[in-house]
Amino acid sequence: MLIHLHVKNLALIEDIEVEFGPGLNILTGETGAGKSILLGSMQLILGGRSTKDMIRAGASYALVELLFQVENPRVQEALKELGTELEDGQILLARKIMDGRSINKINGETCTVGQMKEAASCLLDIHGQHEHQSLLYQDKQLEILDAYGKKQIYPAKTRVYEAYREYRKYMQEFKALDTDEEQRNRERAFLEFEINEIESAQLRPGEDEELETLYRKLNNGKKILETLQSVRDLTGYDSAQGAGDAVGMAIRELTRVTEFDSQLEAMSGTLQEVDSLLNDFNRELSSYVEDLCFDEETFFETEKRLDLINNLKAKYGQSIEEIQKYAQHQQQKLEDIDRYEERFEETRQNLTKSQKNLEEVSNVLSEIRKEYSKTLTEKIIEGLKDLNFLDVQFGIDFRRREEYTSGGFDEIEYKISTNPGESMKPLGRIVSGGELSRIMLALKAILADRDQIETLIFDEIDTGISGRTAQKVSEKLALIGRSRQVICITHLPQIAAMADSHFEIEKQVEGTKTTTQIHTLDQESSIRELARLLGGAQITDAVLENAREMKKLAGECKAGL
Repeated sequence: MLIHLHVKNLALIEDIEVEFGPGLNILTGETGAGKSILLGSMQLILGGRSTKDMIRAGASYALVELLFQVENPRVQEALKELGTELEDGQILLARKIMDGRSINKINGETCTVGQMKEAASCLLDIHGQHEHQSLLYQDKQLEILDAYGKKQIYPAKTRVYEAYREYRKYMQEFKALDTDEEQRNRERAFLEFEINEIESAQLRPGEDEELETLYRKLNNGKKILETLQSVRDLTGYDSAQGAGDAVGMAIRELTRVTEFDSQLEAMSGTLQEVDSLLNDFNRELSSYVEDLCFDEETFFETEKRLDLINNLKAKYGQSIEEIQKYAQHQQQKLEDIDRYEERFEETRQNLTKSQKNLEEVSNVLSEIRKEYSKTLTEKIIEGLKDLNFLDVQFGIDFRRREEYTSGGFDEIEYKISTNPGESMKPLGRIVSGGELSRIMLALKAILADRDQIETLIFDEIDTGISGRTAQKVSEKLALIGRSRQVICITHLPQIAAMADSHFEIEKQVEGTKTTTQIHTLDQESSIRELARLLGGAQITDAVLENAREMKKLAGECKAGL
């Protein structure tokens, strides 16, 4: 159960801590005191959306911490499966909101919002003010039935989901193949054209790079030839300005004096090596110039081949390898068209087989749902009678959808009759807001028993009810409180009187500062709060006595439950 709540810097809340007890915990207070903010803080732990607007003005962050004591072995096991270990039987869920982002922790370890939501959903269930309206939607009604029988229904739904995915896959393949012969012939002609265009080019990997190099060389042939001729003149032996002739003259001059100094012999040898290298360079350069070919035909053919390759690149890929892969892919598509009849029949058979399988598993799921709907109907009628629906009739109608869905083909509708002699009709046509609230309360109690959730939170479950009905709702909440922890926000004195622990939420204004506070009420304070709920602003001795009597009768009622 939830034993401690700490909220800091959230909207009107500056810093509050609450110690909740077992049984029925009642929260009351004036309208606008901040009860919804307190509930919203708990919803944040359940994965509710956080925004920087939630942070109290002037604060840099908001913090919500919920501490649970877990005693139910099934809940302990569920948390363990989620990778959450308890510490002395306790688990602390914390969420810190800062400028639109949040930090989430379980027992001090950082986690994702999803992980916190999974853990929190094992520990508490919140019924907000307007959630009962969702009962009017058939998808919600089916969701409740599935949750009630989840032990068998969820595995069956998983099988249906997998069968549906396979069915959808083959259905899409079948639709893609379901084309007329004229369209296939057009596609065949187009594929043959593309394949032939690529194959006739006889592309060779790396050819484009070789041609680019050759094209640059041919395109700059005149410049290359002029430059090489100039270099040959500058390094050759045929002119007085050539480096070769100058080095030869230098060798002759140096040779005349080497006999006078032995050190000059080494220098002369080096100069002769330079002459030899220069001579080799000139022979290689002359040979290269003689072999140069810059004829127009070679240039034209190179340019034409490059244009062809670049045109194919623009159509089919950025490289020769990609173009060839594209051709292989198109060849496969052409082969698929050529074996169209075979593929069409194969896909049709797969579709028929998958539809048969989907029909079978959907039927199994539907039968399981129908079995659980019988016991759920009985429990709902029992729960509604506890909530002052004295002559209620309730039923769950099944219809088959026209289309398969990932959740089967069932479409259900809750029907009810609240008066003798009236036929059952859909909820939305005959029940009021207050009646919807009571139906949702009955369902929440049933599902809580199934899930072993230890903490149930109700926000104004008393909407639209009063008198004897309010008394019945209070008795139901007190009864649930015998096996579960219940936290209930209410305006009705009949419900508040049943409190095992009573808390008052109030708004305090000091100058320009407004804060929400929460106080634990003792027996006498609780009676005064009941008097306020009974008599409003004017609390007379008679109202106080009435409140005292109501508290006494509530105690006797609880003792007899």
